[in-house]
Amino acid sequence: MHTRPPLFTPARKRGARRTAALALCTALLAAGCGSSQDTARNGKATASRAAGFPVTIDNCGVKTTYDKPPSRVVTIHQHPAELMLSLGLKDRMVGTAFPDSAVLPGLAKDYASLPELAKKEPSFETVLDKEPDLVYGGYGSAFDEKEGRSRKAFRDAGIDTHLNREYCGKKRVTMDDTYAEIRTVGKIFGVSDRADRLVSDLKARVDKAAKTVADEPDVPVFVYDSGDKTAFTAGGKSLGTELIRLAGGKNVFADLDDVFGDVSWEQVVERKPEVIAIYDYAGAGSIEQKKEFLLAQPALKDVPAIRNKRFVVLPLTATLVGVRSAYAVGDLARGIHPKSFG
Repeated sequence: MHTRPPLFTPARKRGARRTAALALCTALLAAGCGSSQDTARNGKATASRAAGFPVTIDNCGVKTTYDKPPSRVVTIHQHPAELMLSLGLKDRMVGTAFPDSAVLPGLAKDYASLPELAKKEPSFETVLDKEPDLVYGGYGSAFDEKEGRSRKAFRDAGIDTHLNREYCGKKRVTMDDTYAEIRTVGKIFGVSDRADRLVSDLKARVDKAAKTVADEPDVPVFVYDSGDKTAFTAGGKSLGTELIRLAGGKNVFADLDDVFGDVSWEQVVERKPEVIAIYDYAGAGSIEQKKEFLLAQPALKDVPAIRNKRFVVLPLTATLVGVRSAYAVGDLARGIHPKSFG
């Protein structure tokens, strides 16, 4: 693993570059470096770029004041990257990490052009190598203190941080959190107009799917994330529960007082789900493996969803606070109420 020399930080590196630039400018002053006309032009550009700033954001109890929009951002986890790309902020991104499912087709080209820093969470040193002014994390593990990536460690290195609001606490997560996260990111980057347009588009997408199945009876749905001895599933505090509700279903474990949790297979049998939503992500087995496992369990043979082989596949990123969740409502609705969509 590459490590930087002791006490070598992005802030110092940028400071050294500024010092060198000033020295060069002084030496070339007679040649016209930094003319009054250029200074005026640059000043106007800076003022334009920083309109509406400073901006102070309280994120998971960490208050950050942005004097100008961040310009060198590292995203850790896929859903923050997709959110930024959806806001047209590719030019502000210098790296991303931890892809865990297929990217939205409309974002795939831009996502593929971003430097991938690691298959999982990158090391603190790897992130610093990109000289970011902001690190945007999707899961709480983005800022794992044990791995040396705490928010304090980044702050001490002169780097701001932002954590997806889904991981600020164990409150129930809803689509309103998705819309609020988009608007917050829009505010940080000075593109609130884009954020408002994106939220309107996503709301329209959700409303269209929800209205299509509004008159259909709720269908019991079991979320299978992973597990063999027990089933790891989405609980009542997860965004997945609301996505299922909007799509004309009911999470059979909505009474589980957590975002995720383990349940017994006996409980799954008792609740008789008619549809199984399988979460798809890297490192947890393929979708076919998961289906084969579920279909091969003798205890589940009389479960309606197993008997009728009714599965809906969702990328894990589509069940998180980010742009994918709005698309997930339509995908779920088609799987739960296929006849409503012709």
